[in-house]
Amino acid sequence: MRIGDVAAAVGVTTRTLRYYEQRGLITARRTSSGQRKYSEEDVRRLHAVRELLESGLTIGDVRLLIDILDAVPDLPKATPPRTGPGAVDCVVPQVAIRRLAELEARISRLTELRDRLADHLDERFSALVGELVGLAPRGSASALAAGHPVGRTRNSEPAVTRCGGPNHPARQAR
Repeated sequence: MRIGDVAAAVGVTTRTLRYYEQRGLITARRTSSGQRKYSEEDVRRLHAVRELLESGLTIGDVRLLIDILDAVPDLPKATPPRTGPGAVDCVVPQVAIRRLAELEARISRLTELRDRLADHLDERFSALVGELVGLAPRGSASALAAGHPVGRTRNSEPAVTRCGGPNHPARQAR
């Protein structure tokens, strides 16, 4: 198969296929004229690569698992034997545990950042944020950060008023 056919079959661009090749996830054979040529096995591998990437693994993680992808039958729950003849020193658990820990740490940092931003907005701009989103002054930033619906115009754009105008609550409070 040619690169364009494989890209269409896998749902990626030809540029992505070249990138995967550069990163060692796939090796294309070449025709006598230098064009890339792929097999059905390559397409199977690329589907597995896409699935792993879409599941949250990085290119580096998938690179560590490439040999296992080729050794394991095309069954989602199949695993190589862990003991006895043909046992494989399996890196899957280590890669999965490390990646899950990285994602948990990232989620925790982002949650903390969101909460700090919401608290800061509540403390410093609660009257302004309450006016902009049509919510009560206290807790309005938290509601906004939590993804609650806010005031919208007819074309689904956020409703925005001019900050600091003559009728703005912050000016009237002076």
